[in-house]
Amino acid sequence: MKGFVARYRSKQGERGPWELREGIRSRARELRALLLDRISRHEADSRIKNLVQEALDELGKAEDALNHRAHSRYKQASHLAVGQIHVDTAHNLLLRLSGPSEVIPMMPGLLAIVQAHLASSDPRRVGVERIDHWVRQKGTLTEEDLELILDAVGVARQASIRETLRVRSFVNIVGWVTGFLAAGAVLLAVLAGVSDDTLPLCFTPGNGVGNAGYSVVCPIKTDVKPQFSNPDKNVAATTTPLDYTLVEIVGLVSAAIAAATTLRRIRGTATPYNVPVVLAVLKLPTGALTAVLGLLLMRGGFVPGLSALDSSAQIIAWAIVFGYAQQLFTRLVDSQAQSVLNAVGGANQTGPSAPPATLSSRAAGQ
Repeated sequence: MKGFVARYRSKQGERGPWELREGIRSRARELRALLLDRISRHEADSRIKNLVQEALDELGKAEDALNHRAHSRYKQASHLAVGQIHVDTAHNLLLRLSGPSEVIPMMPGLLAIVQAHLASSDPRRVGVERIDHWVRQKGTLTEEDLELILDAVGVARQASIRETLRVRSFVNIVGWVTGFLAAGAVLLAVLAGVSDDTLPLCFTPGNGVGNAGYSVVCPIKTDVKPQFSNPDKNVAATTTPLDYTLVEIVGLVSAAIAAATTLRRIRGTATPYNVPVVLAVLKLPTGALTAVLGLLLMRGGFVPGLSALDSSAQIIAWAIVFGYAQQLFTRLVDSQAQSVLNAVGGANQTGPSAPPATLSSRAAGQ
């Protein structure tokens, strides 16, 4: 049974960008080479050997997580985030093994990490920016400064992981909402098909045609000569089980067109979670439901002057309008999605957090 499961998983596609997985794996191999070189130059130092071994263990865990066929969460792309966490931990341990003179060439990259993920008011970011200015001026770095830098980089990387997890949480929420809306649309179509005359999508315009002076207009069928004196009986005789299904399909297609037009405003993302796709899928069942609900509001006289449509073509036309109108509701979700994506590494957009310390004030502080 296990062999069958392994073969089945091996045929499944990976969730998340393949390039992102290979990028993390390449970074892990690079760090492994650096760690092995470090331990070969300090074989007699037990502290360095222990830290190197811990870092190598983290890289091994990263490799295990990146093997999506074996990882239990590969379908949710969690293996990519977990692999990145272990690689970041290994890199932090490598920084711990580095002295001040070795960290100075790394300062631009470390500063970029801190600025990308820590707020401009964060005191750790302020401290790292001032240390960077001092290093560029004097080319020296103290042990206290190095400790502050390492702490800030570690916190920034944790913030980066939290940003990615927020994207994943948002995608999961939108997915669940989409599933419930889709189930509701299907259930509504089924119930309307079983009992098509319970809540019909039909109108009875008084056009002077027929024995009772009105006609019955439904999405599929129109009766211009009602047979009964009771309007309810005439409506029940004109409805068909596919009225709701047709309206929902029209609303879904209209929503799909709206989704295609809004994708041009959504930027792509380097995270493993495809936010634009889940937003587009959300619009489909929403459009199907808004088409039905809009016609029910018109049939109930909620919209003055539009309580009686004259033909099936008009009903379909209004279904298109209401299906496209789902954009009024999902636009808020689109805005929230863009905010979530902008938050991933977006702290650096605020610019430097504070003016760097002058050399005289730096010297006075020491």
